[in-house]
Amino acid sequence: MGWDWEKLNQQHQQSPGGGPPPQVDEIVKQIKKLKVPGGPFIAVIVVAVVFAVYSAIFTIESGSVGVIQQFGRFVRIAQPGLNFKMPFGIEKVTKVRIDRVYKEEFGIGAPDDRVLKRYSRGDAATASLMLTGDLNVAVVPWIVQYRIKDPYNFLFKVKDVQGLLRDLSEASMRLIVGDRSINEVITKRSEIANAAQLVLQTELDKAEAGIKIVNVEMKRTNVPGPVQPSFNEVNQAIQEKEKMIYQAKEDYNKAIPAARGDAERMIKGAEGYALDRINRAKGDASRFISMYRAYVESKDVTRRRLYLETMGKLLPKLGKKFIIDENQKNLLPLLRIGQENIGSGK
Repeated sequence: MGWDWEKLNQQHQQSPGGGPPPQVDEIVKQIKKLKVPGGPFIAVIVVAVVFAVYSAIFTIESGSVGVIQQFGRFVRIAQPGLNFKMPFGIEKVTKVRIDRVYKEEFGIGAPDDRVLKRYSRGDAATASLMLTGDLNVAVVPWIVQYRIKDPYNFLFKVKDVQGLLRDLSEASMRLIVGDRSINEVITKRSEIANAAQLVLQTELDKAEAGIKIVNVEMKRTNVPGPVQPSFNEVNQAIQEKEKMIYQAKEDYNKAIPAARGDAERMIKGAEGYALDRINRAKGDASRFISMYRAYVESKDVTRRRLYLETMGKLLPKLGKKFIIDENQKNLLPLLRIGQENIGSGK
């Protein structure tokens, strides 16, 4: 008789708790029909062999692994594909999905039954209420997505992995939110989510939970409904304050550079004037020294030259000049010089 091993294996997967193969009774009936000595004994042997083969063969789907225990003690990890184990319940297989992304929600929708068992309904409803660093209350809903990265730690190191994950997630988020202001919590959700993910992954690694955090996503953050109007008024006042500060800074940026430019221009002008006066003084001093040296070497010539140069500069500024002989006694005729032709129009 031919047995459908694929169908047999599929039925075995659907009943992971074990049990006799579904075709054992048919096998026993076939053996009983055979007229051979020791038929019942042979039937028992055949059934035992079939059951051993049935319980020793198992398959692991793609994206999963099998954690094999021998009398409750961990022995190895079975990879995807066809695998074998010791029959008759000596080794037990626990399949773990390592490619699936699991999700835990906080402050979104109604809590599940498991959360209700661990918390009272009031605490579960207020799980997203958090105190910020500036002593404001914020409603912070978020989602944690994770995968199983170490099946052994996931199954054996922590008694309640999901409960630990929820506790550490809430503690990490409260820690990060408690260091931020209410405005940062509302506007910088991505930054807070990344920081919370880093803290959460660190704590899970310390606890050897066997979990890899894929993503922490913060949903729309706000303040509780009863304080929303007051919060809006505060935000409006803050915006007006920032607007006034911005305008003052704009005026400052216009006035201060202009004043600095004027001051710089005045300083440069004063420096140029001082440099000009110094250079002139140095030139005058050098010229006086050179004249003094010339005077020391030839006093008469230098004195005469200085006299003539001075008179050459002074006389053109005196207007009309009358040069008379020192022996002239009467100056009256000289007073009408140049007026004889005034009456004639010439």
